[in-house]
Amino acid sequence: MTEQREAYRVQGSPPAKEKNIMKKLGVIGGVGPGTTAEFYLKIVFDCQECNKEHRPNIIISSVPSPYQVERDIILENKNGFTPLLVAEAKRLQKAGADFIVMPCNTLHCDIKHIRRGVKVPVISIVEETINYIKKNKFKKVGLMATMATVKRKVYSEIMKEQGIDFVLPSRKEQTQLNEIIIRLISGQYLDSDRDIIYSVIDSLKKQGADCIALACTDLQLLKPVRQDIPVFDTMSILADAAIEGVLK
Repeated sequence: MTEQREAYRVQGSPPAKEKNIMKKLGVIGGVGPGTTAEFYLKIVFDCQECNKEHRPNIIISSVPSPYQVERDIILENKNGFTPLLVAEAKRLQKAGADFIVMPCNTLHCDIKHIRRGVKVPVISIVEETINYIKKNKFKKVGLMATMATVKRKVYSEIMKEQGIDFVLPSRKEQTQLNEIIIRLISGQYLDSDRDIIYSVIDSLKKQGADCIALACTDLQLLKPVRQDIPVFDTMSILADAAIEGVLK
């Protein structure tokens, strides 16, 4: 081992010190690609703040889903992703991932199946977001998500269990949000869509919300910021949890 290390030094490429080796993160990404890219960059640069010698070891498995399947899940609450997600999780585990994350709230409809399909931990964006809400002592959350996330009660069931109140957009507003999310997944970032998001935030605030959860990670791509009410991004919350796992 000593001779091998000396050889690396001669070549000018010393091996990583054991104490600096970070855990390998597996990411089920691609839904949508813009969010996956943002998530990756946040992990890399935030880890750099804590470890100046090595970049984090990240494996991204981009779900090879047909565009129509994505639209059906978001617009019509159809479930066709489970086999794909379990297969990608197994692929990441085989590639050596120490734990897995999914920077997409809607995919967490299937997290129980994914957890049963692999032996490594799968961190939940929903569980991490609930912890964030409780830590900040928010009383009534305005949820902005896809139709599938709402209909399948990805957040509402656990919020009821935890005694957290919440409000949802109207049917018309939910339809508008679905259309915005489809455009974001397709790479369309429109100022007019940001205005609609602000309108929905106003509506949720009038219903008593004291914070807004962007419970669809693609919504953060439009960078909605308000001074009158906290707007938090679930993607960022998951990224912080992933960074903590990488650096352990």
